[in-house]
Amino acid sequence: QVQLVESGGGLVQPGGSLRLSCAASEFILSSNTMRWYRQASGKERELVATITAGRTNYADSVKGRFTISGDNAKNTVTLQMNSLKPEDTAMYLCNIWRGSWPTYDYWGQGTQVTVSS
Repeated sequence: QVQLVESGGGLVQPGGSLRLSCAASEFILSSNTMRWYRQASGKERELVATITAGRTNYADSVKGRFTISGDNAKNTVTLQMNSLKPEDTAMYLCNIWRGSWPTYDYWGQGTQVTVSS
């Protein structure tokens, strides 16, 4: 069973930066979609950023501040987060999904990001 392991979370002051990484435990086929979600305490899970075949998409709340990148050869996806705000505080989870055969839908356990002074 493929596992996704996130890293890079932590405590940062408002205006600071963090870089989240997500790595698959073994090789997975490419032609997939990589996503970062976040879930704040007491709130629903929110899609933050998506990358598919080099095309990226972002939630309005993070546009211009976050950048998603993926490396299918290394089975990794990263999220560079700049100009962090307290409202960015959440558990961040990565997801790698492929809709055509052979399909898969892998999730990480999450990494906590806390933005506070």
